[in-house]
Amino acid sequence: MTEIYGPGAPLPPIPDDLTVVQFMLDSHHVARPVVQPPNAWLIEDSTGRKVGLPKIRSRVHGLANAISSLWSIGEDDVVCIFSPNHVDYPIAIWAMHRLGATLTTANPTFTQPELEYQLTITKAKAIIAHPINVQIAIDAARVVGIPDSHIAVFNVAPDFASSRSHKTVEEIVKQGLSSSLNYHERRLQAGEGKRKLAFLSLSSGTTGRPKAVCIPHYSPIANVLQMAHTANLQKGRWEDRPYRAGDIAMAHIYGLVVVMHFAIFYGMSVVVIPKFNFVDMLKSIERHRINYIPIVPPIVVLLCKHPAVNQHDLSSLRAMKSGAAPLSAEVIHQLSERLPNMSIGQSYGMTETCTTVTFPQLEQKIGTPGSAGRLLPGIIARVIDSDGKLLGYNQPGQLVVKGPANTLGYLNNEQATKETFVDGWIYTGDEVVINEDRELFVVDRIKELIKVKGFQVAPAELEGHLLDHPDVGDVCVVGLQDDYSGELPLAFVMPSANAVGRMRKNSAEEARIKAALIKHVADAKAHYKQLSGGVEFIDVIPKNPSGKLLRRFLRDRAKEMQASGKLSSMTLAKTKL
Repeated sequence: MTEIYGPGAPLPPIPDDLTVVQFMLDSHHVARPVVQPPNAWLIEDSTGRKVGLPKIRSRVHGLANAISSLWSIGEDDVVCIFSPNHVDYPIAIWAMHRLGATLTTANPTFTQPELEYQLTITKAKAIIAHPINVQIAIDAARVVGIPDSHIAVFNVAPDFASSRSHKTVEEIVKQGLSSSLNYHERRLQAGEGKRKLAFLSLSSGTTGRPKAVCIPHYSPIANVLQMAHTANLQKGRWEDRPYRAGDIAMAHIYGLVVVMHFAIFYGMSVVVIPKFNFVDMLKSIERHRINYIPIVPPIVVLLCKHPAVNQHDLSSLRAMKSGAAPLSAEVIHQLSERLPNMSIGQSYGMTETCTTVTFPQLEQKIGTPGSAGRLLPGIIARVIDSDGKLLGYNQPGQLVVKGPANTLGYLNNEQATKETFVDGWIYTGDEVVINEDRELFVVDRIKELIKVKGFQVAPAELEGHLLDHPDVGDVCVVGLQDDYSGELPLAFVMPSANAVGRMRKNSAEEARIKAALIKHVADAKAHYKQLSGGVEFIDVIPKNPSGKLLRRFLRDRAKEMQASGKLSSMTLAKTKL
């Protein structure tokens, strides 16, 4: 056996001449469930305001019409959205797609240097920001040369427009709806959807600084149809099915494909929760009678352990899908005991595969313990050893995948593209096992990425920043296992000669330097990139003869120190959960 195919083929036809917005708003597909109108596509959490297709289509047109003239945005221009969840987030994306533009979405916790980097590598021409992010957006735009007039803000309060000079999305929509047509939306040529970019999404790939993944319109459309086709294969009583058209889903962390596109495509109403707070999330589930929650492992842990869970009516919950990092069998067991009526499943995916490679086993109320779901139809998987030899079922090796949603590579980074994208296959950097039921089990991470609360952290990015500090002679950052966050970045630091001298003279200097290094990272990086695992001093950073960091050696050392209680600096780095 050389290749493993996801079950459920053949897939329904995947259109290659549609943009994402045309697929979502203007066309009907055989895989799309029919939901009786009026059904809400979006529900604003705080107000309960419901937004259906006619309103969405109108607002998308209004925003596109005005932006076309205000910013002269057109074919292949890049617009950045820098915001937490907002009910107009999908409106902004689909409006830019009407104009033929490409979207790059920035993590709302980014610092100014991080946003500058994304704006620079994507060559963004404009920014749509949330009010809480707008000052960072203004400062970053000034550095990279985006004019202040090319920044707009989402609305959060009726009087917000009077407090700043930037136009709000609401004002722009109204302007566009009252103006004559300013843009021409074209239909793609056959096959063009596989080439024309819809998104430039940042990923750290397997190593190094974040890279912009080139995602054509065809990729999210294909992945939505893979998931919808799988959901359509559900059997049994309607009442028992975990995925149902007409249900209410939660979007506390916007999954660009899984939540914003698949859930809506499949006929679910999505409750948009702007900022995550666990107790507030429980209140939202109770208030809106939410049925489906796509979440990440830290929230699963809170559902297992937080006392507030017992204080809220969560009986509406019927299905949960966890992604971004593996859940242990023990955690799944705890969750099933606390919420016994809920279907529990996991999935696996990457930005490079846009997005989902596996999906929960829908015939099981609780997915096979330890598995990250089952391969989606249309996915072809290989498991290879370190020499590239093809392995079989139940043999651990690197996962290599091919599917219709695979992306095109990294923007302007030929070397990184060659390393990850090979002849249509994506080398994931994850060590896995696949069994005869086509279920995927993640064994280890071959690649160097650290996963903190589902977010990617590239050790090389933190190492480069730490090496700029005068007290650091050499450094290696590894992931430290943590029940809540999944992993925590821990820095093994070889102090500079000057730092060693100061510590020899004054024993208190060691703690001061460690605290300074933690602050050095905290001042420049998003919260999930901070050294929440602490700093440990080491005499020498282990490397192989060619100079490559022996990261696994230090990862194992961190595990031993953690198990024996010898980590010295966790209290310095302790973050509020």
